[in-house]
Amino acid sequence: MLPTDKLESLRSRFDELDDLLCQPDIAADGKRYTELSRERGELAPLVEAYGRYLTVSRQIAEDRAALSDPELRELVQEELPGLERELERLEQEISILLLPSDPNDARDTLLEIRAGTGGDEAALFAADLFRMYSRFAEQQRWKVEVLSSSESAAGGFKEVIAAIKGERVYSVLRFEGGVHRVQRVPETESQGRIHTSTATVAVLPEADEVDVELDDNDLEIQATGAGGPGGQHVNTTNSAVQVFHKPSGIMVRCQDERSQHKNKARALQILRAKLLVLAQDKAHEAEAAERRTMVGSGERSEKIRTYNYPQNRVTDHRLGLTLHRLEAIVDGDLDELLTALRNEHQAALLAEQGRR
Repeated sequence: MLPTDKLESLRSRFDELDDLLCQPDIAADGKRYTELSRERGELAPLVEAYGRYLTVSRQIAEDRAALSDPELRELVQEELPGLERELERLEQEISILLLPSDPNDARDTLLEIRAGTGGDEAALFAADLFRMYSRFAEQQRWKVEVLSSSESAAGGFKEVIAAIKGERVYSVLRFEGGVHRVQRVPETESQGRIHTSTATVAVLPEADEVDVELDDNDLEIQATGAGGPGGQHVNTTNSAVQVFHKPSGIMVRCQDERSQHKNKARALQILRAKLLVLAQDKAHEAEAAERRTMVGSGERSEKIRTYNYPQNRVTDHRLGLTLHRLEAIVDGDLDELLTALRNEHQAALLAEQGRR
C-alpha cells in the first residue's frame, strides 16, 4: 500500500518549488536557486510516476464500474488485466523512488583513475578503463572533460581525472569506485604469461562554488613547469599549478592546459569535490568508512571487479556476477553491470525499510 498522504505532500512541495523558482529574489540568490532546483529535480521522477499511478487507478475504477454494462463488459475485461499490471509496476517504481536518496545523485561527477600495482601494464589498464567510461558517457550523451592527467612512459595513465556532466551522472556511476583488476598477456610479454595488474577508480560528486567556499588563507598556490609526457610544450612558461589546502592536507596539481589561469581553475574544481566528500563523510561516519574502503591501496586482494581477457569474462565480485562478453564491456557497454548494482542497492534499502 502506497503512503498516499506522503505522496500528496511531496506533490504539493513540487508545485511550491515551481512557484519559488519563478520568484525574482530566489533567481538572484545563486546558492538558494541551486538548492531548490536540485530538490525539484529529485522530486520530478516521483511526481511524474505518482501522476501516472493516479491516472491508471482512476481508469481501473471506471472499467470495474463499466463491467455491469453489457455493451462495455467485453471491452473492459480485455483492458483491465493490462491496467492492473501497469498499476503494480507503478507501485513498485514509486516504492523505489520513495527510498532515501543520496543527496549527490543529481550531481555531475569527477572520475579519478589511478594506476595501481603492475607497473606499465597497470598504467595501460588505467587508460583502458578511462576509454571504457568515456565510451559509456558518449552513449549517455554526457560530456567528458579531462581536468588533469599524468601519462606513463608506456603510453597509459599514471593518473587521470575527468569531469563528467549530464543527467544524474553520480547516480549511475557511484558504484564504480574501487579496485579494478585485469588479467591478460601484456604486449611486452615475450613468454605469453598472463599478468595481473590493478587500477583504482574513485567517483566524486562535483561541488559547486556555493557548496564549498575556499578561504584564500587556507591555500598555498604554486606555479611550476609542467613535466612528464605531454607537458614539455609548457615547461618554460610555468603554466602548471599546484594547490595545497592546509587544513585538510589535500594537494592537487593540474598541468594539461597551456594557461596557468585554466590550470588553477581546474585544480580548484578538483579540490572542491574532494572537500565536499570530506565534509559529507564527517557528517556520515558510516558512509565515510565505506568510502575509505572504496579505493584502498590498490592491492590485488581488494578488487571489486576482474577483467579476464583469456577467458573473455568480466566478474563483479560484489554481485557474484560473471559476464562472458569482455570486449563489449570494455568498449562501454556497462548497462547490465550498472543496472545490477543499482538493483542490488535498491533491494537492500527496501529490505532494510521492511525491517523497520
